[in-house]
Amino acid sequence: MNPDELKTRVADYWNREACGTGAASAPKYSREYFDQIEAHRYEVEPEIFAFAQFTRHCGQKVLEVGVGAATDFLQWVRAGAKAYGVDLTEAAIEHAKRRLDVYGLRAEEVRVADAENLPYPDEFFDLVYSWGVIHHTPDTFKAFREIVRCTRVGGTIKVMIYNRHSLLAFQRYLAFGLARFRPFARVSDILFHHQESMGTKAFSRSEIVRFLATCPVQVRRTEAKATAYDLLWHKPWPCRAIAYALAACLGFHRCGWFMTIEAIKTGRPAATVSGL
Repeated sequence: MNPDELKTRVADYWNREACGTGAASAPKYSREYFDQIEAHRYEVEPEIFAFAQFTRHCGQKVLEVGVGAATDFLQWVRAGAKAYGVDLTEAAIEHAKRRLDVYGLRAEEVRVADAENLPYPDEFFDLVYSWGVIHHTPDTFKAFREIVRCTRVGGTIKVMIYNRHSLLAFQRYLAFGLARFRPFARVSDILFHHQESMGTKAFSRSEIVRFLATCPVQVRRTEAKATAYDLLWHKPWPCRAIAYALAACLGFHRCGWFMTIEAIKTGRPAATVSGL
């Protein structure tokens, strides 16, 4: 499958159900609908607040790459940022526009765009943020370079991508590899075919470190703390106990599905990574 075909399949998947909307039972686009999506998102992914730090960017130009159901995007607008949002899918942009209307808020711009070809000039934003998005595009590193390009020198980059060396990735291997008598199946192949939209990727820390060393950024921190998904929050307590024990052995700060990267654009390739 070539990259354009894969990108079309990714868009079709997320157009059918914008990220996070499956948690809502209220009438679509109602205030209750959006409230349910928001409550669920921050219940299962509370780490978003500490990472994004929405209120620290009041008055700044902020771009969110991959707005999904626009839950995080709403927080940027509420916090007083000059917020721009893009997504590959029309469904996500419709959610963003409807959501802003429901709450009586206004953003600078929301539009359909490809993360690998962002429609903004060089060094345009004070902050570019993306939570769990660019691992779905065929060329993840190209998308990351686009994020860097659009960030001003001295500006901040905050990106979350999936961690291949995580408990959740191991769970997928058990379910789609070992349980199907495929013990030699590669985790990357399993995730490609069985994690959300086709083509989903996850990366090791070493891969990310090598890539970041080629970018004009200084890395403040990168972490992969165990998440609710790694710790099987939705499963019976014996399963949770096993997951917690594994996380304790591997290190709670290293075995999480969400690998967060915070960096400052410097204008020259150089990376100093803390927490590795």
